[in-house]
Amino acid sequence: MAAQEQDNADKVTVIKVPEAVGVFDTFERLQAAFYDLRSVGFHHSDISLLGEQDTLEEKLGSAYWRAPELEDDPRAPRAHFVSEEAMGELEGAIAGGFFFVGSYIAMAAMLTPVSTLAASIAAIAIWGAPSAVIGTLLASRVDKKHREYYENQIRHGGILMWVRTRDKEHEELAVKIMKEHSGRDVHVHPWSE
Repeated sequence: MAAQEQDNADKVTVIKVPEAVGVFDTFERLQAAFYDLRSVGFHHSDISLLGEQDTLEEKLGSAYWRAPELEDDPRAPRAHFVSEEAMGELEGAIAGGFFFVGSYIAMAAMLTPVSTLAASIAAIAIWGAPSAVIGTLLASRVDKKHREYYENQIRHGGILMWVRTRDKEHEELAVKIMKEHSGRDVHVHPWSE
């Protein structure tokens, strides 16, 4: 049974759709390439990055890896691009959500006929502020993990980006945009994952 599970784990699904690939040395250049690709019609789901370290180790083992070794490896795990703006929105939602929940609990507790406006405001401050602090700490942790993801890839030779292309025109466009934003080793292979 274990041998059969290992055989299934080693299988890789390859789709016969051409894909442009390139390596970026900074998050800013990667993000600029992503925005330009999106502005000319590439769908968000057609653009992917290398998966996180845990996923890499799960799929490929814990051996040291370099970006150039993985750019044409169909086993390389993929992840979606997350922009700085999206991270900011997520951090705001986490911090604001915790503040809202704390404030809501305080207001609900203070909505009695004898409670005063001052008591309600005090309760919101007492419950809402600590909740906002907890939310801010959690948001900070999410941001740190996001930065570490990109820093880890840069330490391993650069941030990999793959772009599925549907025809020759889109292949050329993806390659051009990636090169314009200092993508290295930009090329097309005839498949995607």
